Amino acid sequence: MTQNPEAQEPLTDVDIAQRATARPIVDVASELGLAADEILPFGADKAKVRLEVLDRLAAARKPGKLILVTAITPTPAGEGKTTTAVGLGDALRSLGVSTCIAIREPSLGPCFGVKGGAAGGGYAQVIPMTDINLHFTGDFHAVTTAHNLLAALLNNHMHHGNELGIDGRTVTWRRVMDMNDRSLRDIVTGLGGGTNGMIQETGFDITAASEIMALLCLARDRDDLRTRLGRTVVALNRAGEAVTAADLHADGAMAVILKDAILPNIVQTLEGTPAFVHGGPFGNIAHGCNSVIATNMALHLADYVVTEAGFGSDLGAEKFCDIKCRVADLKPEAAVVVATVRALKMHGGVPLAQLRTENVEAVQRGLDNLEKHCENMRLFGLEPVVAINAFPTDTRAEQQTIADWCAGHNIKFALSEVWAKGGAGGVELAKLVMAACQAPSSFHTAYPLQMPIREKAEIVARTVYGADGVDFSPAAARQVREIERLGFRELPICVAKTQNSLSDDASLQNRPRNFRITVRGAKVCAGSGMVVLYAGNIMTMPGLSKVPSANKIGMHPNGEIYGLF
Repeated sequence: MTQNPEAQEPLTDVDIAQRATARPIVDVASELGLAADEILPFGADKAKVRLEVLDRLAAARKPGKLILVTAITPTPAGEGKTTTAVGLGDALRSLGVSTCIAIREPSLGPCFGVKGGAAGGGYAQVIPMTDINLHFTGDFHAVTTAHNLLAALLNNHMHHGNELGIDGRTVTWRRVMDMNDRSLRDIVTGLGGGTNGMIQETGFDITAASEIMALLCLARDRDDLRTRLGRTVVALNRAGEAVTAADLHADGAMAVILKDAILPNIVQTLEGTPAFVHGGPFGNIAHGCNSVIATNMALHLADYVVTEAGFGSDLGAEKFCDIKCRVADLKPEAAVVVATVRALKMHGGVPLAQLRTENVEAVQRGLDNLEKHCENMRLFGLEPVVAINAFPTDTRAEQQTIADWCAGHNIKFALSEVWAKGGAGGVELAKLVMAACQAPSSFHTAYPLQMPIREKAEIVARTVYGADGVDFSPAAARQVREIERLGFRELPICVAKTQNSLSDDASLQNRPRNFRITVRGAKVCAGSGMVVLYAGNIMTMPGLSKVPSANKIGMHPNGEIYGLF
């Protein structure tokens, strides 16, 4: 790999990625034991892997060790969870152990807003970075099309006689697109006369929030995908019964649209470590984990598999444990909690503009947030390893403050310098993780599925968020009763809430106390197999900032992209 961490000129992430010399993807796949005819190359540096590989590997190899990377509560200062996951994978491989990374695909829309990419950063990236952050292999487009096909078939059915007797007031299926566009959150369709269909209040969500994305990532194989698509609930009929995609005869065509999207994508890191990048549900709205298929494939191809879940432990990690691990029968062996001096100072009350100034007292105050996320991992039976993700503006005293706290709480920790040094900067972290993987796993979920939905919400709110309890609005309470009446009581819950706080109020940083969670709505996602509870003012379609990143992105005459992180 071509890299130069000592270069004097400041390089952006995209500069570093475009200067790298990638291994042929056939060689990367071969390192994992994949034959040339088991991959479908997209050019020279990325490929899809045939699902038949799972059949070959199922009985041939004991699954490897699964390592979850999560983080403290996000701040504008950045935490570097994906960067840490990628660098940890490189570090493990540098120690001579068979390693694979399994992470999500980025949503294209936020790349043009204010969010960073989801390909890592610095010298701990997966490549080709520009492709991964933009169109990649077309999976997001396929999900968008499959979702919107179901919306079109639903409206078409109601327009042409409505034989299923669908109650138009109960339609919950909206449309999606992979772009931030606040103007589409709430719209009216069918204007312009009777030939244009029924007039209906509806709206758009971002593709990463689509139930199709969530169920694609939870499907075990093609048959399971078709089954999940078919049981997706779109409305109720006049008798109060659920109407599904199968009732609309939509599941077959939707499965066809997703025939390639279900195949996991294989790429590599800057150092050539194999990486599956597949599926992209948001962690604040959906379950926030990469696909079950990619994770299972990685576990049967490598001894150590590094995965991540969206945002902090209260969101992606909780859903990883309570949703994905149940569905896929996964048992993680270790958990890494990523923390930065910068983010802890923000949780300690320091404004973004003052983060370059040393402030040990603010770091100490912010450690309350790290403490809660470590408690959360222990809640699930996983002993946390803290990765102190180093930034150039950190001082030794600030980093030592975190180290001393970890030592005092009997928590293993390591300074991670993977952004600047790649795998070499994560060797100490990798050794701690390998040691953690040798101990017997006592992993368990937070609640039994037999509980009523509201009791599950109480457990998650009290134990994972640290809340005093949960209040359901009258509308949400009615929706939960209806969901349970329809027979979906024993599904896991997926709480959609702000990523910027352990609470449902984005303004409450650090470790809030004496608060309650307010659930304002509930929806059954029978296809993905979960009940989504909407807390606080969470939105399912983001907007763009006043000066979006799109204004700085462009392309040189030779085709190279600039301004993308």
